[in-house]
Amino acid sequence: MTTGSDPITPLEALERLKEGNRRFLADAPYNPPMDRLHRLHLAAAQRPFAAYLSCSDSRVPPELLFERGLGELFIVRNAGNTLCATALGSLEFAVTQLRVPLIVVMGHEACGAIRAAVSVAREQAAYTGNVSKVLQSLLPAVLEADPWAEDLCNAAALCNVRKVVRELREEASPALLEPQNAGSLMVVGAYYHLDSGRVEFLE
Repeated sequence: MTTGSDPITPLEALERLKEGNRRFLADAPYNPPMDRLHRLHLAAAQRPFAAYLSCSDSRVPPELLFERGLGELFIVRNAGNTLCATALGSLEFAVTQLRVPLIVVMGHEACGAIRAAVSVAREQAAYTGNVSKVLQSLLPAVLEADPWAEDLCNAAALCNVRKVVRELREEASPALLEPQNAGSLMVVGAYYHLDSGRVEFLE
């Protein structure tokens, strides 16, 4: 839980997430404070220590995977963890207004959105208009992935994470680039293994 007034560094924020996932893997009991007093404290202001761009998949809830409680993570979720305008604006808000020191972009095994994008690329599958718009943003990662990979869906999911991280590190607005250059913000990729529960951080 983040309650102190002193900001934490990007590396400290990352270690909190890693430690939380280690507890998750160990099936350690975790009961974050959710009592009325804590909720009233958070009602005055939020101070998350990390922002998350994650897939909407119901099997991939960041708070549970990292055993974090109310007010600790600023989470942006959409199908395929794509960097749409809403996601980018939300991340900029987290950095400029909430001063988060860490952005994590997390994909996962067996991503349905990625699998659908693969079907578009390989089989010319058709989807409804708004779904098609989401899949169009994922096609570059599908095309970038090794077509001979043992599992093209998972290979493309990894490529998509790396692509979004690269965009946030190199092509984002000054609101995200300047704090990265100053060392007060770090952007990292992550990949969730559904079968084991392990979150692999990509560097």
